[in-house]
Amino acid sequence: MKTTANSMTNPTMKLQFSFLIFCLVSSRGYCLKPTSSGATETPPSFYVDYEYEDTTPAPAPGRGSLKPGTSQHCDYDPCRDNQTPCMDLSLLTGCLCRGLTLYTELPEAPRIQSVFHNGSGVLVWWCAPYSYVTAYTVTVGGLERQSFGAGERRALLGEIAAEEEVCIVSRNDVGNSNSTCEKYRPKGGKRPLTGWLIGGAGGLLLLVLLAAMLWRHRRQKKQETGDV
Repeated sequence: MKTTANSMTNPTMKLQFSFLIFCLVSSRGYCLKPTSSGATETPPSFYVDYEYEDTTPAPAPGRGSLKPGTSQHCDYDPCRDNQTPCMDLSLLTGCLCRGLTLYTELPEAPRIQSVFHNGSGVLVWWCAPYSYVTAYTVTVGGLERQSFGAGERRALLGEIAAEEEVCIVSRNDVGNSNSTCEKYRPKGGKRPLTGWLIGGAGGLLLLVLLAAMLWRHRRQKKQETGDV
């Protein structure tokens, strides 16, 4: 009986040793630990694959402050009066603005659109430069008339009696731009009130002089008739 037990034990040990070597040589997967009872254990439901490579593409670089799908220019007209600045529109909607000169540089000169009489006075209309501007100054005949804010594009100058040169400059903290000028020429149908007053006064004076000359002529004639 003793010899029989040893002969039965040795084959079992050899089988376990061979199975252990097989597990160590394997490069992946799993192995089951044999049990003396011969029951089969349930294998794990997952395994780790160390040969996996991440092929997910890297995200595209961002587009700064532009919103997705936005590439059109801002609805900004440099000649429009009291509108939202282009840079503010760009921040709100992601639209594109034309480049401006820096605030550390002198501004470019504005562009005069027209100078005309609108029934209440002389009106000047200009377009803003593509520069950093804090205010505009309008002069008439070399004399400063008024200053206007950076968002304004029109200015009512009042009455201008005769032909004068109307000029405008843009300015910022660095200084003033070159001036842009245009001649204002009063038209017959839009003559300023002061022109009418001057013309009327001149006509009245002429009538008085004519009346005085006529009265003097008649007086002299009467004197000559009396002497005869």
